[in-house]
Amino acid sequence: MFENLSVILTETITPWLVGTLISLAVLTLTITMKSWREMKRSPYFFMRRQAEKRLQTYGSASFFLFLFAIAVAFYSWQAPVDSTPRVAILVNSKPPKEEIVAFFENAPPVETTLAATEIEDLVAAVSPDTETELIARKPALPEEFNQVDPLISLQDNTALGTLAFSTRISDQYEAVNPRNLFAEGFYTLYATFAYDDMADGMSWSWLWRHNGEVVEGANELWQYGSDGPGYIFFNPDEGFQFGEYTLEVWVNGEMLAQSDVTMNSAAAAAGN
Repeated sequence: MFENLSVILTETITPWLVGTLISLAVLTLTITMKSWREMKRSPYFFMRRQAEKRLQTYGSASFFLFLFAIAVAFYSWQAPVDSTPRVAILVNSKPPKEEIVAFFENAPPVETTLAATEIEDLVAAVSPDTETELIARKPALPEEFNQVDPLISLQDNTALGTLAFSTRISDQYEAVNPRNLFAEGFYTLYATFAYDDMADGMSWSWLWRHNGEVVEGANELWQYGSDGPGYIFFNPDEGFQFGEYTLEVWVNGEMLAQSDVTMNSAAAAAGN
């Protein structure tokens, strides 16, 4: 980096800088000579005194400008330091000892492929039991919240927006001060969302989980038009308890929205 900077200074900035310094030095030297003549020829004391002060000021300035120009020119004419790393090739290095060569020649080959039994073990590890376990982990709509048969099929573009949680909503069904961390206690929690390409007659379900366990939900036919804002609210009789609450929204048996909210009075009070 410093080498490149030196090249730039030498090839571009330095000539202009030296030229400018010399021009200023010549200008100040001219004013110095003019002040010297005024000091010698002026018949009045105060005029000679002012000329003497200008002579001292511009004389010093011209001296330092010439000195600075010489220093810059001297620096620019220096050859840049070659900082290229050097690597020496040792052509006369000592050969390895015979016992080391023999060790590598007699070493057994490293196995880089799996044996057939190992492949079978890997296949068995990810076959039916593991696949069943993965399917079991996938969220499923409980049967009690899937009792209403849809009258309209799900459209390709049917979508629900992100769920936003708040304790208050506006007249346009928008969340007021949405967040995902609340204090424990008794209040109503709203979850607002936007929906597109819905149709009256679709079957939709919503359910709330507390730490994975279903605590509330319902299932009904959709009757709120094709698009717009919507909301779901929850006000448990026992109040919101410490832990994580999850809201799932299903349409025609497919989950289209899911989000979590945490109840922690200490964290909420601390503003986390």
